[in-house]
Amino acid sequence: MTTSYPNELVDISIIIPAYNEADRIIPYLRNITAYLGRRGMAYEILVVDDGSKDETVVVVEKFQTEAPTIRLLQLAQNTGKGGAVRRGMLDARGRLQLFADADGATPIQELERLESLLKDGADIAIGSRLLASRDNRYTVRARWHRIVLGNLFNRIVQQLSVRGIADTQCGFKLFRGAVAQDLFSVSRVNGYGFDLELLYIAQRRGYRIAEVPVNWTDQPGTKVRILRDGLRMLLELLLVRRNAANGLYGSIF
Repeated sequence: MTTSYPNELVDISIIIPAYNEADRIIPYLRNITAYLGRRGMAYEILVVDDGSKDETVVVVEKFQTEAPTIRLLQLAQNTGKGGAVRRGMLDARGRLQLFADADGATPIQELERLESLLKDGADIAIGSRLLASRDNRYTVRARWHRIVLGNLFNRIVQQLSVRGIADTQCGFKLFRGAVAQDLFSVSRVNGYGFDLELLYIAQRRGYRIAEVPVNWTDQPGTKVRILRDGLRMLLELLLVRRNAANGLYGSIF
């Protein structure tokens, strides 16, 4: 189901892609609604169900009775994280638009770090686990092989196209609303490589991207398989470069 809302803007839209997240999503939704409620922000949370086979839709619909600011968007079949985030972003009404992972690996309180970057003039603010791991003021709890392979992946990405960004894949990114609409209206990648596509296009359109350390904790039940999905993302990055060369993103240089 999709809940109907007026068309006026809200302070922030939070987009959460969800595929088989019935066991993990509600605690994070509770944290988000409590946090934003304390801040007195006008907000909406868009949960985009990506063709889940479990009870994700059921548990979110039940929680909606407590939190009417939640909107549930359902995709008929599984399209991938990128497709789900795009669907939510293009439906969002926020002056600011954040996408966050359903497992709550990044606490919602980290939003304030990203907001400060936009106040300082950035168009996009992205959380960074790698920067956090270099600073003892932050906590990053991840399995060692994920850290090693993640660092290797980011080095390859920097060489191929998306330069100057330490952690392209952290699932906690904040956009000015107009910037999000611009980028997601031309994005095409449905898989995990969608972050790379967005940052690639954003850099070439001259948007200001700022990166900030965030606390992050690896959650049980992750669906990301570092070797398999890392290879797929690199292939998607090559597709992005081909799309750009063929003019599929419009004028980006």
